[in-house]
Amino acid sequence: MIIPIRCWSCGKPIAHLWEDFNMRTSKGEDMKKVLDDLGLERYCCRQQLMGHVELIDIAAQFKKF
Repeated sequence: MIIPIRCWSCGKPIAHLWEDFNMRTSKGEDMKKVLDDLGLERYCCRQQLMGHVELIDIAAQFKKF
């Protein structure tokens, strides 16, 4: 899946924050601190980034016939 441009619940733009979030959490930084630094206060926006799973590589393996 691709990270949504806006939060599904409140409509706040969040896609531009994905690369920073992903890079900082992969380096081992605390997820709560990263989300606070990025300015995400609402639970709906926070869960969009925390629950995101990169499925594009898995889905690209399959061809439609």
